[in-house]
Amino acid sequence: MSLRIARLGGRALCEDLGRPGHAHLGITGSGAADRASLRRANALVGNRPGAAGIEIVGTLEVWAEAGVMIALAGAQTRAATVLAAGERMSVPFPQRGLRTYLAVRGGLATARTLGSAATDTLSGLGPAPLRAGDVLAVGRDLGDLRTVGDGAGDGAGATDGAGDDTAGGTPLPGPLLMLSVHPGPRADWAEDLGVLFAGEYRVGEESDRVGTRLAGAPLARARAGDAGELPSEGLVRGSVQLPPSGLPVIFGADHPVTGGYPVIAVLTGAAADALAQARPGQAVRFRRTGAW
Repeated sequence: MSLRIARLGGRALCEDLGRPGHAHLGITGSGAADRASLRRANALVGNRPGAAGIEIVGTLEVWAEAGVMIALAGAQTRAATVLAAGERMSVPFPQRGLRTYLAVRGGLATARTLGSAATDTLSGLGPAPLRAGDVLAVGRDLGDLRTVGDGAGDGAGATDGAGDDTAGGTPLPGPLLMLSVHPGPRADWAEDLGVLFAGEYRVGEESDRVGTRLAGAPLARARAGDAGELPSEGLVRGSVQLPPSGLPVIFGADHPVTGGYPVIAVLTGAAADALAQARPGQAVRFRRTGAW
């Protein structure tokens, strides 16, 4: 069985849950930017949570060369639906949110690098970005088909859940997105960390899978610029870095493994998923979680 990319308006990548455990080789985990939504899409078609699917920013149309079961989660949601041979399905541009995940029963059968089919846009590891005309083989990365009935329909003829914010795994951002953060290892580099929690920021235009740049009130550094920067330290997904500009940068799925600017906070996993659905211009605020 296979799927053909009939039309593409935007960007589509092959993503699973990534390749963790290789930071010592300079390789980040990568994988789906919104992990909860990929897991949700896979659950709807009875796959393992980490089966490879398509991460879509924009629009997409697929054509089934044989009968397949498909589900969407994230910015667009749809209960598991069977496409007959020759049938097409379109993924429209979402009214809210940014990334949609398309899962097909059995997952995508594609080449793996270090055990993962994830496309890492920073290093270039993994499959190339998808293009119109690409034919994607379907594998057998199956879980329990009983999960298809997980509150969102159970097969052909199921209703479209596009209006349900919670059906897609990650609640879609409203007018203001609250991001929960743990203290970072270099929180003391901010002169007044309260500024981070008192102000409102907006997602910048120059944001991608590597990182999200924020615009808003800058944080002053507690250490003078002539003291130099830190030696490079390890980074994780969700790290909130404080560059000399004072405007926070939040690292995403394809972040570098090290960086020299201080990490003053780290997003929770759920907050990192939520940020992956934020469009440029989205208002965000930070809130403390854990011990500060």
